[in-house]
Amino acid sequence: MNERATKRGSVNVVGTAHVSAESAERVEQVIDEEQPDVVAVELDEGRYRQLKGHEPEDLDAGDLLHGNTVFQFLAYWMLSYVQTRLGEQFDIDPGADMLSAVETAESNDIDVALVDRDIQMTIQRFWARLTVREKIRLVCELGYGLVGGPMVGLYVGLFIGIIGAVVISGFGGPFVLTSLGTGTLISILDTITMALLIGGTVGLLITTVVTLAVDPEEEDIDEFDIEQLTEGDVVTAMMEEFRRFSPGGAEALIDERDAFIAHKLVALRESGRDVVAVVGAGHRAGIESYLSQPETLPPMESLVGEQRSSRFSAYSLFGYLLTIGFLAFFALIAMAGVGNAFFLKVIGAWFLFNGLITVGLSRLGGAHWPSAFVGGALAWLTSLNPMLAPGWFAGYVELRYVSVNVTDIATLNEILSDEESPLFDLLARMREVPLFNLILVVAMTNVGSMIGTFLFLGAIPHLFGDVSVVQLMVTGAQESFSMVLDSLQGIL
Repeated sequence: MNERATKRGSVNVVGTAHVSAESAERVEQVIDEEQPDVVAVELDEGRYRQLKGHEPEDLDAGDLLHGNTVFQFLAYWMLSYVQTRLGEQFDIDPGADMLSAVETAESNDIDVALVDRDIQMTIQRFWARLTVREKIRLVCELGYGLVGGPMVGLYVGLFIGIIGAVVISGFGGPFVLTSLGTGTLISILDTITMALLIGGTVGLLITTVVTLAVDPEEEDIDEFDIEQLTEGDVVTAMMEEFRRFSPGGAEALIDERDAFIAHKLVALRESGRDVVAVVGAGHRAGIESYLSQPETLPPMESLVGEQRSSRFSAYSLFGYLLTIGFLAFFALIAMAGVGNAFFLKVIGAWFLFNGLITVGLSRLGGAHWPSAFVGGALAWLTSLNPMLAPGWFAGYVELRYVSVNVTDIATLNEILSDEESPLFDLLARMREVPLFNLILVVAMTNVGSMIGTFLFLGAIPHLFGDVSVVQLMVTGAQESFSMVLDSLQGIL
């Protein structure tokens, strides 16, 4: 009979700090002393390949172009960036502890087991568990870290100010420079003034919110003794702080992975193998608890697969209301009995405003002409459907010209670590990274479609001269009601 089948194995969990040189040395020492049958490491296949210096796998760029995947990528990028900066603080490559475990095992002819869940699955489930407030705060943290709170407020405020001023000006004016009279030049100056006033006010509010959302008095990482990072005190405190920030996110990022890793270790132990498991210090307590009471482990099927968000977001609600509003607008105009020429003028204006602005901003984002034209050609349609976005289509065409892989994330982290170069120089260098450029093209194409929609709304009174669009919609509603009423009377 197989000896391993007759004996119960063992698991020794070694908690490490992923950016600690001392942790890497301790891992090597434990493996050399115990000579286990298996060394289990907190890695999945993709991270293992990257750690070993193998040719990185190309990212499935198509997955980055739709749904919440763009934001999941940003969350993954932020986590990677934080770990890279920690490694720079302590002058050690992130993952040195895992690399030490793998290399020591291989030098002793010991099997290596990859026991962590796929990182893409973890990030997807992490993002789905965040509340809207937590997602906003996460984006604020990223923006604050990249350009600072005032710059985040300035950019977003000006964007909102320009859109708001154009829409308001479209329905009359001037509103601010009333003492200067009327005319085209006065209207333009009035619109610019309103954009600055609205943008400044909104920017100040956003700057305040971002600054309050990000703790400016975070303890400097240099004050920590590196050995404390492996003792559990500091790590536990950090984990609890993250749990207070996002209970759902902590469940996906920490608790579920504890259970997933524990499942793998229990299986190895039950097969009769002696295992040294090298995991982050923050996972050690949870894993050991499951190892001592394996009956408390949740089913493996509950820890894998795509996590569906149960929340109906405000963004989705706004998108559906916008769709209903525009469909109602065009339907009522048609029901009002306007001529074909007038109706075609409305449709043409809708197409041109969406298309031209979208093409322009898509090109500004770095899109090739075919990509920009595809986004612009579909912008009018995608504005009517919150489940679609012109940026997806522009991005798919852009993939004919770019190739992205996981090394792009490391390149972006390297650029962001340059604290001496001006912001615009950093942005120029980031635009040369294929992955960042692809995301920028998608984002700018979508923003162009959004701006085109609001510009169309603001321009409605100027497009149709003396014709009252509101009166046409009222007439259309009356005609629709009469038609429905006549149909009901016919049935009854």
